[in-house]
Amino acid sequence: MDHFRYRPELLEGMPDDILRCMKQFEDWFTIDADQLKKITNHFVQELEKGLTVEGGSIPMIVSWIMGYPTGHERGRILTIDMGGTNLRVCDVCLAKGKGDFEQAQRKFKLPAEVKSGTAEQLWDFVADRLDAFINEHYSKDQIKGPLPLAFTFSFPVDQKSIRSGILKRWTKNFDVSGVEGHDVVPQLDAALQRKQVPARVVALINDTTGTLIASHYKDKHVKIGSIFSTGCNAAYMEECSAIPKLRGLDLPQDATVIINTEYGAFDNERHFLPRTPFDEQIDAKSIQPGAQIYEKMVAGLYIGEMLRLIMVTLHEQERFFEGQDTTRLRTANTLEAPFLSIAELDISEYLDDMRAEFKETLSLDPSLEELKACRYLIGLIATRAARLYACGVAAICKKKNLRRCHVGVDGSVFNKYSGFKSRAAQALREIMDWPPYELDLIALNAAEDGSGVGAALAAALAMNGKNIPDGCGEQDGTEVD
Repeated sequence: MDHFRYRPELLEGMPDDILRCMKQFEDWFTIDADQLKKITNHFVQELEKGLTVEGGSIPMIVSWIMGYPTGHERGRILTIDMGGTNLRVCDVCLAKGKGDFEQAQRKFKLPAEVKSGTAEQLWDFVADRLDAFINEHYSKDQIKGPLPLAFTFSFPVDQKSIRSGILKRWTKNFDVSGVEGHDVVPQLDAALQRKQVPARVVALINDTTGTLIASHYKDKHVKIGSIFSTGCNAAYMEECSAIPKLRGLDLPQDATVIINTEYGAFDNERHFLPRTPFDEQIDAKSIQPGAQIYEKMVAGLYIGEMLRLIMVTLHEQERFFEGQDTTRLRTANTLEAPFLSIAELDISEYLDDMRAEFKETLSLDPSLEELKACRYLIGLIATRAARLYACGVAAICKKKNLRRCHVGVDGSVFNKYSGFKSRAAQALREIMDWPPYELDLIALNAAEDGSGVGAALAAALAMNGKNIPDGCGEQDGTEVD
């Protein structure tokens, strides 16, 4: 067992053939400190390249948000967040007290047919849900004109202003026709007018941008906003003078702007990341092969699929689940990140919780040895994801020479997957070479609400505090899933 590097105690008593199999997977998925540093250094170069006129794989999108909120913003603003799984609608009140806010919200599941339908179907769905929300939370006498709406659109766009965004490509398995190559703001505004919804878009932002704004609003030490959920991304504040693609715009010398990196596209050339045969499978079977290579190795949408593909291979090699019906196991995207988290948390002698998950999700009844081996594989997959995630954060810190700061991280995987934060923090220590006695100089903290409060703040900044309705204190504060 001494030749195993990742928690060899989990494999005690296992047969030799399973041990040999697990050793192969450990060799594939383990990334040591030297590899992390090499990946991070190349990451820094790619971030720099994305700011040039020529550009690179990482888009480095200019958000046109030129500063942080002061904490004195006030007024009532609607926000919508279209992410990978849900449409979230919020009514945010930026209160008169510095840094205070209230909000009511509701989530709507995005149906599969909407995520793969037409542009009109998508925007009509959004408009209908927003209209229902407004009817619940606003009385007729509170609506004296179009309500200001901040739109969190968490996909790569080319932004020429705070109110525009041409979709470059869908990610997160979206495949809606008639949107790529088009500005999403007039498309949504047209649907709002068509459906007679009393709202108009005043700001388009990415969820990472909102996370940075909202987290900095509460904690001035936050210098990076990060998302680790269905996808993986980060945003930070950059000096405009350090952005070659902004030259010629006569911006003030001291001007700054938030950059939405969209760094899930790092290493689309596939030169630096240590990919496995299963990474190749995930990419090949995705809606856009060859794109978002880093994200496909890290994010929550893919780590469950990684485990599923490995288990299918082990079954086909007649190592696992012999004689059992693997129909569900062979269904793509059957496993999600919570499945992995539950399995890793099970420390019972017979792995009862993990066994129950296998039965409920996959209709499988694994042996105890198979459960132990799967738990070991889950640890390898999740640890690799956390360590690779740390490379992106470290790259921004190195580029900006940030030796000490806070990172606001939002997303279900970061906040709900037990052990993810500590694994990522350990990788940061190794990349940044902190002395053993030092506390974490770059702290990963749970983020403030970027798609709600952050989007509302972005709208307030875009409107420069003008023409924002008040009506604060009138929300009911409800949240409905």
